[in-house]
Amino acid sequence: MRIAFGLVFISSIITPSIVLAQQQPLKVVYPPANHQTSADRIFFIGSAPPTGKVFINGQPINRSPSGNFAPSLPLQLGENRFVVRYEDQELTIQVTRTATQPEIPQGLAFGKDSLVPKVDIARMTGEPICFSAIAPPNAKVSVKLADQTINLVPQPKQSLLPSNLAALTGRNQPEAQATAGFYAGCTSFNSIGDLGQPQYQLTLYGKTLTQAAGGKVQILSPHQLQVAEITVAAGVARTGPSTDYSRLTPLPQGTQAAITGKEGIWYRLDYGGWINSQETRIIPVTVPPRTIIRSVGYRQGANTTELRFPLQIPVPVSIQQGSNTLNLTLHNTTAQTDIIRTDDDPIIERVDWQQITPQTVQYQINLKTKQQWGYQFQYEGTTLVLSLRHPPRLTKNRRRPLEGVKILLDPGHGGRELGAVGPTGVPEKEVNLIVSQLLRDELTKRGANVVMTRTDDRELSLPERQAIINRELPTIALSVHYNSLPDNGDAENTQGVGMFWYHSQAHHLSVFLHNYLVKKLNRPSYGVFWNNLALTRPHSAPSVLLELGFMSNPREFEWITDPKSQAKLAQTLAEGITEWLKMHSAK
Repeated sequence: MRIAFGLVFISSIITPSIVLAQQQPLKVVYPPANHQTSADRIFFIGSAPPTGKVFINGQPINRSPSGNFAPSLPLQLGENRFVVRYEDQELTIQVTRTATQPEIPQGLAFGKDSLVPKVDIARMTGEPICFSAIAPPNAKVSVKLADQTINLVPQPKQSLLPSNLAALTGRNQPEAQATAGFYAGCTSFNSIGDLGQPQYQLTLYGKTLTQAAGGKVQILSPHQLQVAEITVAAGVARTGPSTDYSRLTPLPQGTQAAITGKEGIWYRLDYGGWINSQETRIIPVTVPPRTIIRSVGYRQGANTTELRFPLQIPVPVSIQQGSNTLNLTLHNTTAQTDIIRTDDDPIIERVDWQQITPQTVQYQINLKTKQQWGYQFQYEGTTLVLSLRHPPRLTKNRRRPLEGVKILLDPGHGGRELGAVGPTGVPEKEVNLIVSQLLRDELTKRGANVVMTRTDDRELSLPERQAIINRELPTIALSVHYNSLPDNGDAENTQGVGMFWYHSQAHHLSVFLHNYLVKKLNRPSYGVFWNNLALTRPHSAPSVLLELGFMSNPREFEWITDPKSQAKLAQTLAEGITEWLKMHSAK
């Protein structure tokens, strides 16, 4: 899996000089063309004939028996020039390292795009509103807005947090950074309406500069709040007003909530989550959505148990899985619940509830087993319907133990999406498909009904893959990938099997398959990770993303692309899946 590196923009200039026609050429497949990065190191993935030596800037580098290499070299800020040489062949690669800290202006100026708010914002009366700017040290900075002047003061040192990807390289500790030149201050307003653009003033050495912030400030009346309704099947709620913030439980279509804040295209809803305004519509309601709840309905089907929560208005919900519980929180809700029916159910032990705040009710669904098999929830009118899936029932046929079990395999990438690329230029998408097809055949031999998201080299979007899982409702869903690293990773030495999960129902499956492959195949371990990935997020089935090895590791790549090793891997993985399903199926 080639990881998308957020704000890291990648480029390099690779100029082949002499390539001998009768020889395998010297090849560097990473970094790609026009490479820029904020990392302090960069690795070079490539290959050359196994005899002889390869040099980078005159220094010999380590290679695998087949001639593959992936050394990591330090980067200076600015342009870095590397010359890769094998005998008479030579490649020149230029990598530019960009700064991670904003540039402090010299002279009478604010830092580029540093004035906050950068976009239009709206807040409640009395709520703190903070302003910040980057300016030269020893300057005097203030902001004028409405009838207030707010003095901004220099901020002390604070730790700079690495990106989430740093957890993949073991370099995720914060580093103390000087913040000279960062000015900030907060205030609040009680006057309702549009206050306009904050006017920043910078004074340095007797000279003064005035500049407007990019966004306006609006103060909302608590008695005249707009109400948003979710218009998509699952609105993506977040902890803050951008895609950088963590996801919350998706909001079902029809959910209504008052808007208590705005930032650019984002709405803050009254229960605390933020939603992209493009996933909503404003409805003509003058009273903030509130509801009561009385009885809770119950219906048991052949493969699911359904709980129905009748409400007056569709309100925001949160769902959290525990070891043997599933907690449903209804926001903006007051309980009048006196009756809940649950028969001797295959999975539910009982349902408890409590009013945890005056506006929040939590229903705790206590389960008979720790392993959960997926859930779905949606509004039918104003009734929230929560469906819990029953465990699978395996046959006693020893030759076909997975008879009746549906397993979804998702070969990662495809089409224009190459994924990671190995030293010889083999793309991850090809290996993903080969191993998925071999695994499909092994699972089919054992009686499983195997569904694949793709069976050829085609491109599928992440939402399309998620939709297939939710439509097919497999017993388990496995997304098959091979790994790579962020630029500052140690590609030459990092290897092994990794598993990624998101919902706790997929945790034990992740750990079991990881340990099974490591032990049975004698493979190194990369680890098991909770990870917010598109193919781990589906909650309708235990969903795991498998990283079966590192395309970027010169030696492991040879194992990855070996046909006998691929067949053995598929066979062992099928055996592990069978063992796990036997452990957790209905007795």
